Amino acid sequence: MELKKRIVSLDIGTKRIGVAVSDALFLGATPIKVINRKTDSQALVEIKEICESYKTNKILIGIPYNMDGSLGFQAKNCLNFIKPLEKDYEILYQDERLTSEKAESLLRAKGKKYTKDKGSVDIVAACVILNEYLEKNR
Repeated sequence: MELKKRIVSLDIGTKRIGVAVSDALFLGATPIKVINRKTDSQALVEIKEICESYKTNKILIGIPYNMDGSLGFQAKNCLNFIKPLEKDYEILYQDERLTSEKAESLLRAKGKKYTKDKGSVDIVAACVILNEYLEKNR
């Protein structure tokens, strides 16, 4: 039986990008790293390197829709950021409203101090986005 390619998940922010990857069987997400978004070109290179290391061409991005379902500034920022990868990768989209709050709640429940390490929230948010996508598409 041929295994499907993994999915790399991104929680794209203006300063940082949380990265997670699915397991080969699409049962769950594993946190990978935080990319500091110094420049978009540098961040895109890091994303490509991660995709190469996990041998995948699938990237899931969280879209932070406004509560009314419209596209706000950050949602448009995410869509514009990912455009250069669209020709080489299959881009998947997941509604990520409230994922940062869910990530903070998960970190709080584990007793982790995240207020000084916002990167930990970004990584967990990437996991939440991916787990919700996997759950929805089982």
